[in-house]
Amino acid sequence: MEQPSNLLLRLSQKLFDDADDRAQFIDALLHPKAFHPCILWCQEKPGSVPFDVESALEWQPTFVDRLAIGQTPGKHPLHEQGAFYCLDFSSVFAISTLLTLTQPVDLVIDVCASPGGKSIFAWTALQPKQLLSNEVIGKRTGALISNLERCKIHPAIVLRLDSGILAKEIPQTAQVVIVDVPCTGQSLLAKGGKALGCFHPVTINSNAKRQKRILANSAQLVAANGYLAYMTCAYSLEENEQVAAWFLNRFPHFKAVTVPHLSFYRSRLTDLPCYRMFPQHQLGAGAFTVLFQNTQSNLYQELPSTFFTRPGLTVLP
Repeated sequence: MEQPSNLLLRLSQKLFDDADDRAQFIDALLHPKAFHPCILWCQEKPGSVPFDVESALEWQPTFVDRLAIGQTPGKHPLHEQGAFYCLDFSSVFAISTLLTLTQPVDLVIDVCASPGGKSIFAWTALQPKQLLSNEVIGKRTGALISNLERCKIHPAIVLRLDSGILAKEIPQTAQVVIVDVPCTGQSLLAKGGKALGCFHPVTINSNAKRQKRILANSAQLVAANGYLAYMTCAYSLEENEQVAAWFLNRFPHFKAVTVPHLSFYRSRLTDLPCYRMFPQHQLGAGAFTVLFQNTQSNLYQELPSTFFTRPGLTVLP
């Protein structure tokens, strides 16, 4: 039987007080089990869904379905037609903080957008007047554009800019900013994938440092009373609760917002309203999420017209 590494054991001890919880967490990573496929309906859901659908969770949005294990929605003609987008249910969990928002949204900015699932969720849930999906890694922008086009997400803009350039060029423009930051990818193990060095302190600290920089730049994009949704697919405290605490200390005009429908998943590792899904829940590979609100007022700018003529910018009309 494969034995957990000392680094994984130490992480499990930080995350869980109960020995059974630690054992279940470790087992989920060492012996991955299949998760229910999940689809996000981008177009109107047909009256007769051509899949075996699981019972919805109480907080699950109506435009998301979890399917029976063994279903292959990506091979169905409706997928190619853009009727739905396939994603991990833990991604739905992470971005579901947006379901608490009720006010009209002019602009959503997804700072680290590829392959596009969270942009598509935000567009479906909030129906913004404009969606800006950014991906700094050039080889990932093709998939982002393809998915947004296939799912007929428009009006939308796709571009490739560092978060620091975004903060400089279009500050205080968005009512909603999504930051699904690059991380150690520890939850990939729960899917049977690999994430070399993902539990090593050097790897974790390097990612946490990058996450803080991206988050600090993204904060400058948020308009008055707007929201910043921060999330990762990592388990380590340094990439999650500790980044959230750092952010509020650095930007005291933001506050962490309670998300009632995720109360069952509230993190016990902080007093802040942060939320975690673990793979042993058998819903998804795992995620961390927290929603911040900008409490400042009278901070709002429109996207400058010159921004739409920026080189490398793709407009999906």
